[in-house]
This record gives sequence, structure tokens and C-alpha cells, in this order.
Amino acid sequence: MVSPPPGAAAVAAARACVRVGLAPRPLMGSQGGVGPAGNGGPGEGESGETRKLQEEGRAARGKRRKGKGKAGAGQGGKGSGAEGKPEPPQAKEETGLGAEAGPSAGLGKAGERGGSVEEGARRLVRGDEGSAGTRKEAKGRDEGKKEEWRVRTGRREDARPARAQGRGGQAWGRLAGTRAAMATAAEEKAAAAAREPACRPAAGPALLRLPEELLLLIFSYLDMQALGRLAQVCRWLRRFTSCDLLWRRIARASLNSGFTRLGTDLMASVPVKERVKISQNWRLGRCREGILLKWRCSQMPWMQLEGDSLYISQANFILAYQFRPDGASLNRRPLGVFAGHDEDVCHFVLANSHIISAGGDGKIGIHKIHSTFTVKYSAHEQEVNCVDCKGGIIVSGSRDRTAKVWPLASGRLGQCLHTIQTEDRVWSIAISPLLSSFVTGTACCGHFSPLRIWDLNSGQLMTHLGSDFPPGAGVLDVMYESPSTLLSCGYDTYVRYWDLRASTRKCVMEWEEPHDSTLYCLQTDGNHLLATGSSYYGVVRLWDRRQRACLHAFPLTSTPLSSPVYCLRFTTRHLYAALSYNLHVLDFQNP
Repeated sequence: MVSPPPGAAAVAAARACVRVGLAPRPLMGSQGGVGPAGNGGPGEGESGETRKLQEEGRAARGKRRKGKGKAGAGQGGKGSGAEGKPEPPQAKEETGLGAEAGPSAGLGKAGERGGSVEEGARRLVRGDEGSAGTRKEAKGRDEGKKEEWRVRTGRREDARPARAQGRGGQAWGRLAGTRAAMATAAEEKAAAAAREPACRPAAGPALLRLPEELLLLIFSYLDMQALGRLAQVCRWLRRFTSCDLLWRRIARASLNSGFTRLGTDLMASVPVKERVKISQNWRLGRCREGILLKWRCSQMPWMQLEGDSLYISQANFILAYQFRPDGASLNRRPLGVFAGHDEDVCHFVLANSHIISAGGDGKIGIHKIHSTFTVKYSAHEQEVNCVDCKGGIIVSGSRDRTAKVWPLASGRLGQCLHTIQTEDRVWSIAISPLLSSFVTGTACCGHFSPLRIWDLNSGQLMTHLGSDFPPGAGVLDVMYESPSTLLSCGYDTYVRYWDLRASTRKCVMEWEEPHDSTLYCLQTDGNHLLATGSSYYGVVRLWDRRQRACLHAFPLTSTPLSSPVYCLRFTTRHLYAALSYNLHVLDFQNP
């Protein structure tokens, strides 16, 4: 058998040591000190070089992937290498023995070629390191592509960059900005899961397995407390008991829940259950007081609400403000300013995208809300105290003891249709919802009732309301609640409820102000709640029309700043009251 050259045996032995992981033995001069130095370097200094090669070999071996490599073996000083799978531990031990026996068998010739052995080993180590770096880059690219695919498909909620170098690390640098988007997507996914209807429990009482129509019928007999306890049983019952049909009956019996006496829903966009919750705050008087606007001088403001806007008069101007989303505060900068009167605005209404105002200068002003169009014309000889508009018809009442009817049509503005002699100063006026008549409230200085109903088409007197008014019991505010029912208040400290179907001589219901104060204004929800504003200390009172006594009272001013409540308006969540110096709000949604 022809033996391989000594240099090839030494190279195979060094390669086996690097790949298998055993420390290569010095070829010469390290232990026995026998043999001359090779052509490539001294014999005694090879132990340090070999130790360095061992450390580099360990580093390369640690970074190399498992299961791939070359196995080498040496025996009796003759080494041979073969590519294949790693050998078992016994083969590794035999390889180590062969690496140690190799130098002792061919001591002289190997010593002559010691320098080439070291260079070959170094080249092997460098080649392994280069291949390891290439494999790291390829691995980083693969992992970067995988993570990018996971982010795009949304299969991973919390992406973490892999420990990739080279191009893989660069790819993760580009994907680092997607974490916020991934977090947002995860939140949307959770919200969508929460909105999904909960499944009906498979096991449980036989009651829950009934059809939903029967469950709605059974649950409709429960009161508010029972429905609340039932909603705590499981998620499905919680969502089922939030149905508007179950809460509608309760809402119609509650205060200011958005339902009229006839059952008309005025706020269909708001869940009925939420309105019932807020209604309990109105019933218990739980609210938070605040001030929306302040004035430097005393005013007699009037106010109207429309959507998310508030219109309020200040001196001879009408200002429009927009509510903030909470409804308890205003944007300080007004949306619009409507002018045209020479003196203070006494009263105004909103109708058909117009503002119809009555001024102390005896004029009526018509302003378009969404444009700068403004028209004013002389209507009365003295100040116009009140005005109303419905169906394209304007009615006005004045201190000059007359009431007049005007058209709203653009071609007929300022043309008086009827002039009615009331024989008394007119403080309040309102048009019937049927557009067939209107009612006037006067100062009650004569020998006739201060409440009279007139025909809108002919201007003739139709009827008187009441017969037992004391002198001076002027009516400061009147409003129609339905075509046959209306409410009035004034100087005689009473709120009266009239039903034209029952009697015109006597009111159906009345509520007396406890402190004998004049009632300047009133407002109703069309069902059970009634709110009034009195003349002293800015007291706002809430009444339950099913009871005689006052439900709650809220004094909005102290003694030095005592002021009447000139106007008040409310929604299902807030109440707004206009006083001499401030515009107050009572927040019942967040007490």
C-alpha cells in the first residue's frame, strides 16, 4: 500500500481536529523536544500557534449548525479524511488517538513541512468562519422574510426582531415601524370580538332555552332592579336585557327619558337603557353645576337650543355657540353673530332655518342661520315682547296692546295679515300645533282673563281660559304641549295645566311656587318632567307632574347677585338656565 505524503497526513489530522472539536497535538518540539525545526517556523514555538488555532476552531465550531460537517479519522500516524455525517463518540475518540499517533509515526518528514501544516490549518479555520458568516446572513434573510410575512398576515400580535445579522437585521430595521400598526390591529380585533353577539348558554335553566319572543314577553314584566340583576348572570343575558323593547315601558314612566306622553321617541339614536340610567339622576336631583358664559353688565337673555348649537341673546345681538362633545361646555368662539336691532332683543324663536327676533325698538328681525341674510321691519309702536313662528306664519305681541299676524314668505315680508286689539299688554304668545289658532298671555290689568285663544285665519276671539285670576296675575310664559293641552305661568306664582277637551273655565292641574315667587319661564319634556325658573335667587325647580309638591330646587345665585331665571332649556342630559350675569348648566349625565 502506498502511504500518502507526510504533508497530506498532517493537513488531514489538523482538519479532523478542527471539525471534531479535539485539541490538535503539537507536531514537534512541544512535549519531547525531539526533531529539528521545520522549514516554515521553529519547533519549540508551535505550541502557542496550535493553542491559538484551537481557540479559533472552538469559536467556528460553536457557530456552525448541528448535523452538518465533515468527519475525519487518523490511525497509526496516517490520516485520511472523508465527507459525511458526524461520527459517534467512539469514532471521535479514535480520531483523537490517530491525531496523537500521527506525529510519532512520521516525525522527521512532518517536521520538515511544519510551516505548510499551520498555513493549511489557518486556511481551514478561515474558510469555516467565512462559511459560517455566509450561513448567518442567509439565516437572517430567511428569518426577516418570515417575520415580514407574519406581520402582513396578522398571525403574530407581538413581533420581536430575531437575532439576525447582515441583510436580515436590515429587514428588521425596516419592520420596526410596524409595531404601532400591529398594536392598533390587535385592539381592533379585540373590540370586534367584544361586539360579536354572545352565544346563548348551551346548559342552564330551561327558561333560557325558550324562544327570544317569549323571553321578551316574560322579561317585559320585570322592573328596573330585576333587569339589572338579570344582566349580571352571564354575558348573553346582559346583552339580551339591553334591548330597547324591554326598557321602553320603564322609560315612559321615568322623568325626561325622551318619550312623550303619547309614546313618541324623541331620541331614537340613544339607547333607551342609557336614558333610563340618566333619568334616575333627574329623579334624585344628582347633578353637577357649572357656568358656561358670563356677562359684565346685567342682561335679560333669551335662549334656544337646536342640535349641538345654543343661541342666546345679549343686548341687541344674538350669538350662536357650539357645544363640545360633553354637552357641559361651549366653544368660546361663537359660530355666528346676528345683529339688526337698535335696542335689546326681547325674544326670538328658530323656525325653518331662520331666526325670528323681537326687539325693544318695535321691530321684527328675520335672519337666515347659514347666511348673512337679514331683514327687519317695523311691527309695533312699542317694544315687541314676544314672537312665535310655525308653518310659515309669524305672530307677535307688544306692549302697545296689540297682537299681529305676519307671513314668513320672502315676497311678503312685512305685510301684516291681521291686527288684534287685546286691550292689554301682551307678555307671551304661542301658535297651536294644528296651525289653526294661537294663544296670548297678557298683564291681566282688565276685567277679562289673561289667557285668550284667537283664530289664526280670521283673527277672531275663540275662547277665554280661566275665570278666577286675581288682578295683576299676568302670564309671562305659555306653551302648547299638544293641540288640546297647554301650560302657563306668571305673576300669580302658579303653573297651570289646561286641557281644552275637559274645560276652558278651570285648569286640570296646578302647581304653586313654595316661596311665593314670580315664575318667569317654564319647560316640559312632553311627559312627566316640568322645570320652572323663579324671580328670586335664580331658583330652578323640577316638578314631577304626577305629584303636587316640588321635586328638587337648585338655587343658582347668592343674595348679592340675586337674579330671575329669564329662560331655561333642557335635554335628557343637561339643563341650561340664563340669568342676569351668567349662563348656568346642570349636568345630570356626570354628576
